[in-house]
Amino acid sequence: MLESYFRLKENNTTVKTEITAGLVTFMTMAYIVFVNPTILSDPHGAGMSFSGVLVATCIASFFATLMMAFVARYPIALAPGMGLNAYFSYIICGAMGVPWQIALGIVFLSGLTFTILTLLKVREMLVDAIPAGLKLATAAGIGLFIAFVGLQHAGIVARNPNTFVTFGDISKAPALVALFGLVLTAMLVARKVKGGILFGLLATGVVAVISGITTFEGVISTPDFSSVMFKLDILGALSLDYVVPIIVLLFFDMFDTIGTLIGVSEQCGFVKNDKLPRINRALLSDSVGTMAGAACGTSTVTSYIESAAGVIEGGRTGLASVMTALLFLVAMFFTPLAKAFATGCVTAPALIIVGCLMMQNIKKIRWEDFTEAIPAFLTIILMPLTFSIANGLALGFISYPLVKVAAGRSKEVHWLVYVLAGIFLLRYIFLH
Repeated sequence: MLESYFRLKENNTTVKTEITAGLVTFMTMAYIVFVNPTILSDPHGAGMSFSGVLVATCIASFFATLMMAFVARYPIALAPGMGLNAYFSYIICGAMGVPWQIALGIVFLSGLTFTILTLLKVREMLVDAIPAGLKLATAAGIGLFIAFVGLQHAGIVARNPNTFVTFGDISKAPALVALFGLVLTAMLVARKVKGGILFGLLATGVVAVISGITTFEGVISTPDFSSVMFKLDILGALSLDYVVPIIVLLFFDMFDTIGTLIGVSEQCGFVKNDKLPRINRALLSDSVGTMAGAACGTSTVTSYIESAAGVIEGGRTGLASVMTALLFLVAMFFTPLAKAFATGCVTAPALIIVGCLMMQNIKKIRWEDFTEAIPAFLTIILMPLTFSIANGLALGFISYPLVKVAAGRSKEVHWLVYVLAGIFLLRYIFLH
């Protein structure tokens, strides 16, 4: 049954490989189970119930990832998006003073808009219109972005008020544990050990527990199904006052998702003739996942770049996503155990290694053609520097037609790229 539905042989994979890949993806993004409720429960923001949002995060991630598994059949996991959750908590609820119930209604309406645009194939047209060079640059840029996040989590890179970033204090325990994990994982991957990233994660987690960096607080917890679930206020969100936050959520989720899908799919080799098969199904999983997430009690659900970790481990079908989805569902009953392995220094080595491997896409870009090289370079470098996939893709879209027109090659640009470039410019002028 698994073979016939997920086409394992056709995708050159096995049940064991897919399960391992799904486990790796979950391990690298399990931090969202704790980070998301921390942000949404902040009294200076949304002030929601921590335990309630934790359960909502797990259920929403389970539903959306399972939908991606069976509808789109891609090894891509979904969960409440970082950045989008901060906008929900600190801007919509905090600065604007919107009650979190109405804010969830706003998220639901943005998800409904996503779904309508997906069914009308508008989002599919956007993906198809992206030039091949920008698609490859997106994959490489996400690689740098992931590695940068990993280096920050490890404490190898730190904030600096003068230079923005600087070399961290690697004498501290978290950095030493992360360096141990990085060396071990690099050795396993270099020797082509199956499950190398997973073994590196587990070993680093054990060392983190032994060294006292993470605290083992038990195994089982009791889920909170009542405080935020089905408390959204859709009617309250039907106001002109909330048009701007709906547009902002729509804009950022749309291009974050498109960037992630393209980047991870390029790494898998799914993109054929500059097109991604079943792209509309993948986008539908994302938009319906956002609506389900709002009903459960959490902010916008989106595709996660950490899915690349599972892809590097060999995940090629939706079966990997089935494994990740089930682990999210289980996590809400075993949150103390999951928390022990979701610490930044534990997941950092995997993110750094995955970032390195995703940079392979950079060699396929036509660097000898400056009308392709400049937009690609801006896309790659701005993703980590602005800490945003959407910003990197936006500047790539803006620069691509400008450089082509300047070189007298305007006919090489798809008409939709001109439209998108104009939309991005308006966004930076009016919605920054």
